[in-house]
Amino acid sequence: MELTLQSQIILYPLSIQKDKKNYIVEEPVSGDFFEMPKICIDAIERINKGQTLDDIQIELREKYPNEKVDMIEFGEQLIELGLVQELDGEQVTQKKEVQASGGFTWIPSSVGRIFFNEITNKIYLVLLLINVTLMAWNPELFPRYQDIFLFDSMMLNIIAYMLISLALITIHEFGHILAIRSYDLPAKLSIGNRLIFVVIQTDITSAWKLAPKQRNILYFAGMSFEQTCLLIALSLQVILPEANVIILGILGIVVFDIFIKTMYQCAFYMKTDVYYFVENITGCYNLMENGKQFLSRWIPFLRSDSSDTEVFDGEKRIVRMYSIFYIAGILLTLSLIIFYFLPQAYYAYSQVFSNLLWSTTPSAFWDAIAFLGQTVLLLGLFLYSKSKA
Repeated sequence: MELTLQSQIILYPLSIQKDKKNYIVEEPVSGDFFEMPKICIDAIERINKGQTLDDIQIELREKYPNEKVDMIEFGEQLIELGLVQELDGEQVTQKKEVQASGGFTWIPSSVGRIFFNEITNKIYLVLLLINVTLMAWNPELFPRYQDIFLFDSMMLNIIAYMLISLALITIHEFGHILAIRSYDLPAKLSIGNRLIFVVIQTDITSAWKLAPKQRNILYFAGMSFEQTCLLIALSLQVILPEANVIILGILGIVVFDIFIKTMYQCAFYMKTDVYYFVENITGCYNLMENGKQFLSRWIPFLRSDSSDTEVFDGEKRIVRMYSIFYIAGILLTLSLIIFYFLPQAYYAYSQVFSNLLWSTTPSAFWDAIAFLGQTVLLLGLFLYSKSKA
């Protein structure tokens, strides 16, 4: 099959909705979404009317005299994206994965709306402000690197921290799940990584069906649940200063974990929830890729993940601004490493190797062995997630 200006194309049924600046095109069979400018939508509408590429090209060149109109190139792109069903009466052979059903659809949308509605969305913002105020007025509540060392045993410390962190990650992800279920849309969980951290991620691709303002709620849903947990932990620390040491220690780990995760949300060189929010409010949906291309002019070793992304009209200023926050996010990460992770690693491994080489009791020796074993396990999970990325 050869694509010519006399060709006629039949597309798969597409769902098209207006976004902030451009249009979001959904191919319902596979569940894929694409961002396209108005000229592409006009071309698709004419294709659906059965016009030849030549007729479409003539009309669009008259309507958009300042735009480059090449229907052969556009037709090839549609085929590459898997949107073409027939070309000149012949079926276009291609593997098209059918969108999987399920995705926590067993959770009623009414349950999601209990946690995410016009009232609760405002309450979550108030909770954030209360947490910031509590930590500002009570500096002793501010997390320290020592907070994760609850026990003398490093093995117990790492197990306690991992379990608490896993519980908070689960709460965070269920925030996303309940938020998207409030719109009666599916979601699915997967394992990924950010830098050296193994993370559980919620795929909310179906959120593209929603208006931009509605998508914002989904992006902040996980953090909203975290801020609720943080307020509970901070309040208990203030109300029960003389409580059991273990209880206060667990509350301290909760505060530490949520604080670190919140800081990482502001690391704009990673695709965090806050990054997706910024993408959404600006309408620049390839912000990271375009920002990395912009920065690569001055930072030679920095390369974008994709060289095929396009900066649409009016996005250059936003991309430049994002580049500043990209660098700021790297500096923020370095600050967390210097003030939290390096001191933690130094303290933990100095204790472990001391127990390994000069332990006075068998329990201390085996505790050191177990801790090193957990280190290997975490490294293995990281390498596994990297291989799946």
